[in-house]
Amino acid sequence: MAGHSKWNNIKRKKEGKDSARAKVFTKISREILVCIRENGSADPSQNGKLRELIIKAKSNNIPNDNIDRLLKKAQGGEKNDYESCVYEGYGVAGIAVMVSCLTDNRNRTASEMRHAFDKNGGNLGTAGCVAFMFSEKAVVLIDNEDDEIDPDVFFEHAGEAGADDFEFGDSVIEVTAEVNSAGRIAEVLISHGYKVISAQNEQIPSTYTELTDTEQIKKMTALLDMLEDNDDVQNVWHNWE
Repeated sequence: MAGHSKWNNIKRKKEGKDSARAKVFTKISREILVCIRENGSADPSQNGKLRELIIKAKSNNIPNDNIDRLLKKAQGGEKNDYESCVYEGYGVAGIAVMVSCLTDNRNRTASEMRHAFDKNGGNLGTAGCVAFMFSEKAVVLIDNEDDEIDPDVFFEHAGEAGADDFEFGDSVIEVTAEVNSAGRIAEVLISHGYKVISAQNEQIPSTYTELTDTEQIKKMTALLDMLEDNDDVQNVWHNWE
């Protein structure tokens, strides 16, 4: 898939990480609080999802002191009413879109999701309308901006980490594995000196749709920007090539 749209999607993640630190920290903080509440443990060695979120926070250059304060706050039982939900819909030309959210007001979030889709030439669908077009996998992204990572050496390290597969792309390496193994794999790769961009479960599309019309491209870009700018949105997945 090298050269596929997913490398552009990864580039969007990296660029967004640099331009919206405060918003990113707010979103990760919310994820950590909910993760600890749902799993009952603030110990990363006992809570795989929390381990992934801490790696995510560090990859976004969030200081260790901030992370420690957040963990203590969660251990202290800080009340939060956030719940997870997934919205599915279509962008222009039937582009499949899945949006995972953490919200304390489902009605507000649903209204905002519907508005984002409607405003940009798409429509919000019903549960399951596009989910069948995606499969969930653990995905670890490794920074290879300088193109200095040796594929043969990385093959050995990825195998040691327990990866199922990996692929070199435009400035990154994408490692895939079984669901819920991203944090463990990332830790092994970090121990070998690799820089992790993200490590989490992701929804991978089975097919991609290409857009060539300039107006459609503008609308799809605007939809993704609007979704990612929403405080309730944690992740956006789509099959736009």
